[in-house]
Amino acid sequence: MFTVADMLLPKNQALRLTRYEYRLVFEKKGRARYISHLDLMRAFQRVFKRAGIPLWYTQGFNPHAYLMFPLALSLGIDSSVEPLDIALIEELTFDDLKDRVNAHMPEGLRIVSVGKPVMKHTEIAAAEYSVRLSAALGAEGTAKAFADFLAQDRIEVEKRTKKKGINLVDIKPHITLVSLGHDDEAALLGLRLPAGNEFNLNTNVVFDAFEKFIGVEIDTIYTTRTKILTKSGENFI
Repeated sequence: MFTVADMLLPKNQALRLTRYEYRLVFEKKGRARYISHLDLMRAFQRVFKRAGIPLWYTQGFNPHAYLMFPLALSLGIDSSVEPLDIALIEELTFDDLKDRVNAHMPEGLRIVSVGKPVMKHTEIAAAEYSVRLSAALGAEGTAKAFADFLAQDRIEVEKRTKKKGINLVDIKPHITLVSLGHDDEAALLGLRLPAGNEFNLNTNVVFDAFEKFIGVEIDTIYTTRTKILTKSGENFI
């Protein structure tokens, strides 16, 4: 039976449950690197259901499980540093949550660590990548060509605006070369690119511009995200 006090409560307050927040760090490798972000969300929802994880659901007309990926990973890239924030209605130990989820994960996806969220996703400012790159120039020649590519005064790419126009944008100031070398088969690059709410630079944009610069097709690109960094330069996870 409702009382007058109940009627004065904000909508759905009586349904609210205590929520326990967790930050999972997972890897996405091998064949899983070709799972789209939407399919990745669906995969995690199925895993949590099979594992019996007591997810917290939003309240309102369209309740849904709270799953938040602070920085979506582009298709075709490996990573062991992917964060996923979730909320539960029961408190679980870090090890229990990790083990229960990993017991149902598909090939190529695995929880690396579990903890409490410390930094907000709005603090993300950059990501670092290691890249194996091969082209007809040879390993050493490709590495040298990439150095020449970055030595240009400007590196302009086309960007579509909200009004469906196309503008030229100089991406050179946004590319930081962390390392450059080669082995017998490929050039080895370490790159830091902007990421987060303010500005994102996709690795594909960089390598499309590089391919245009060298005038030959890139044979293979194998990219791994190695770090997610905040505005202060700290590791986000």
